[in-house]
Amino acid sequence: MTMDLHEQARQILRGNDRGGYTLPTHGLYPYQWNWDSAFAAWGFATFDIARAWDEFDTLLASQWDTGMVPHIIFHEVDPSYFPGPDVWSTGQSPATSGISQPPVAATMARLVWEMDKAAGHDRLAEIYPKLVAWHRWWHEVRCVHGPAAIIHPWESGRDNCPDWDIGMDGVDGSRVGPYTRRDTGHVDPSMRPHKEQYDRYIAMVQFGVSVGWDQRQIVADGPFLMADPGITFILLRAHADLIVLGEVLGHDTSEIEGWAAQLRSALPEIWNADLGAYDARNLRNGRFAGVLGSGALLAYVADAGNPTLDEHLIRVWDAVSYGIPSADPQADIFDARRYWRGPSWPFLNALIALGFREMGRHDLDARLRRETAQAIAKNGFAEYFDPHDATACGGANFTWTAAIWLTWAGQDLEHAKGAA
Repeated sequence: MTMDLHEQARQILRGNDRGGYTLPTHGLYPYQWNWDSAFAAWGFATFDIARAWDEFDTLLASQWDTGMVPHIIFHEVDPSYFPGPDVWSTGQSPATSGISQPPVAATMARLVWEMDKAAGHDRLAEIYPKLVAWHRWWHEVRCVHGPAAIIHPWESGRDNCPDWDIGMDGVDGSRVGPYTRRDTGHVDPSMRPHKEQYDRYIAMVQFGVSVGWDQRQIVADGPFLMADPGITFILLRAHADLIVLGEVLGHDTSEIEGWAAQLRSALPEIWNADLGAYDARNLRNGRFAGVLGSGALLAYVADAGNPTLDEHLIRVWDAVSYGIPSADPQADIFDARRYWRGPSWPFLNALIALGFREMGRHDLDARLRRETAQAIAKNGFAEYFDPHDATACGGANFTWTAAIWLTWAGQDLEHAKGAA
């Protein structure tokens, strides 16, 4: 069984490979997604290191002149996906979306480089300036209020998580016009965002088009602007990894060190003392979301945990059986199978576990790895899982789940065998 799961994972990566970039899965996501590609590279590195670096090259080849790396790159026309390039209307070639996504690429590039430093040195040297430019964009355009901010829930990568509800309330989706969603034709609609949410998502895209995707104007005047703990922590961690890579390559990293110090000093602005946890914050009015979300628990990957947050972590984790839930199981908003409102995500578990290991909490890493492996062994390489019973949710044969098996979850094979 062990070899079967490893080979299945490799076959998923190969099957989703489009020659330099990887689809998250067939049908549901027919293009290249930003942070999905970074995890795909990590997975490819376990059996094809050159292909791993190709993934970074293709992703960064569509970087905007501003430094932004978009969240979707539309390499080929595929009418099965909405909203497609005609809706985004960014004027890029190849066509892209007009927002970014969590900047995990530097972290994944370091992990890939560490697998074979000699083979990766020159490839790393080629992409390093592009990673620096992207981090500079985050600092100058999205961190102007302190923590990292997002202009659309999709930019967070955690699209419909409860963190964004208070910001979404201020978005008018009543005038977006008719459209046909494609996601609910591929998976159970009960596992996807509601139509009312989707209307507001499209309204935000339409605003971006109306201002020619001027990112500074969107930050200043757009209908949605929220501080995102998840991206804040991912960017903090990515800064640290980029500094290490820069030093290896002989670069002056003082600019990145300055960004990292400034971002860490902004963490108190997203600490909700009433909640006892990091929390998303509406930057239009200063209000906290008031919910314990998955973004808060990414604090561990940035060495930003504390005893109060530890208590919340164990409480929500003990309430389920298969990994860390993406929302608090004891909250009214919890929905075990609806996208980011409750399910457990293997790739997010792997990111959090990376922090556990560096804290020396190998017990927590082992537990999270074991539970993630059990879910995959029971029900396959799904996009995400019901954290109570490991029901497979979302897309099947998912790239980043296969990558996480090869790089992390598949290390705990005896427990996975017992669960299958």
